[in-house]
Amino acid sequence: MVSIACQSAGYNQTSDIPKFKLIVEPTDTGIKLQSIEGSAWTELTFSLPTFKEQYINQFGMTDASENQTDEANNLANYLIAISKTETGITLKGIAGTAWKDLEFSLKKNQQQAIDQYGMSRLN
Repeated sequence: MVSIACQSAGYNQTSDIPKFKLIVEPTDTGIKLQSIEGSAWTELTFSLPTFKEQYINQFGMTDASENQTDEANNLANYLIAISKTETGITLKGIAGTAWKDLEFSLKKNQQQAIDQYGMSRLN
């Protein structure tokens, strides 16, 4: 069962936000991310204790102060904080998302796609 909590940041869903799509997967020790669209990276895997945040942008792992843009490569300009909970994943959309917070249940090795508008289909 998937439980979802979503809070919108009030963007117009037509063209205000550059497109990106990520696949999130909890692992034994952290999180695995795959970028399908809008990022310079294709896969990130990192250790992450429960409830500790890791910041991700279009260039990979970063910190909260690095909201970088790169319009020359047509990358999406986003900054997300991701953390594992006891039952799933929490994401905070800091920049470049139509959502402010996403939280959903996800077991180890299950996948969930997210994009600039929130949760999306895997394919």
